Amino acid sequence: MVIDSKELDLVFGALSDATRRGILAQLADGESNVSDLAAPYQMSQPAISKHLRVLEGAGLIERAKTGRETRVRVKPDTARQAAGWITHYARFWQQHFDAVDQILQQQRKLQNED
Repeated sequence: MVIDSKELDLVFGALSDATRRGILAQLADGESNVSDLAAPYQMSQPAISKHLRVLEGAGLIERAKTGRETRVRVKPDTARQAAGWITHYARFWQQHFDAVDQILQQQRKLQNED
């Protein structure tokens, strides 16, 4: 499945914030509860919950309530799709830059021959 433009906007919007990137980095080690995710930050529980809602809305995490505890884990598929989009365009632009570089080298070679 290819990520659509609206989903991509949500992913990049979610990743634009350092706190949300930090939460994702914490979750790289495995699922966690909300309290543990909030511990490194000087912010209220509602503020952390807002960050989690943004990440969840972007499809980057999922939350599950078990009793009184909310567990959070990464949903890697959305991140993989966004990474695929970046990789595609990185290759595209690299090919174009390489082509321009070849043209410039040919022009330099011609100028040096004169």
